Amino acid sequence: MPIYEYCSENPDDPERSCRVCRRGFELRRPVDRAPLEKCLLCRNPVRKVISRVNTPKVAKPLSVSDAKKAGFTVLEKRDQGTYEKL
Repeated sequence: MPIYEYCSENPDDPERSCRVCRRGFELRRPVDRAPLEKCLLCRNPVRKVISRVNTPKVAKPLSVSDAKKAGFTVLEKRDQGTYEKL
């Protein structure tokens, strides 16, 4: 099940948000369910927030020896459709 993030539509208005939806919250929901429209505690409107994606940062490209140490098979293209294992 994916994790969805929600926050209040009016985070600056204490009358229209509770401390939970003002800060934002995460919720595990099935994909086929409709997104939440109201906070579970205060019943005020909330919106779904697009969260950041965590991607690994590679400082330098892997060398052939690094790839082999990591367990990858390294192939080099020789001719049209022909590869040779290094």
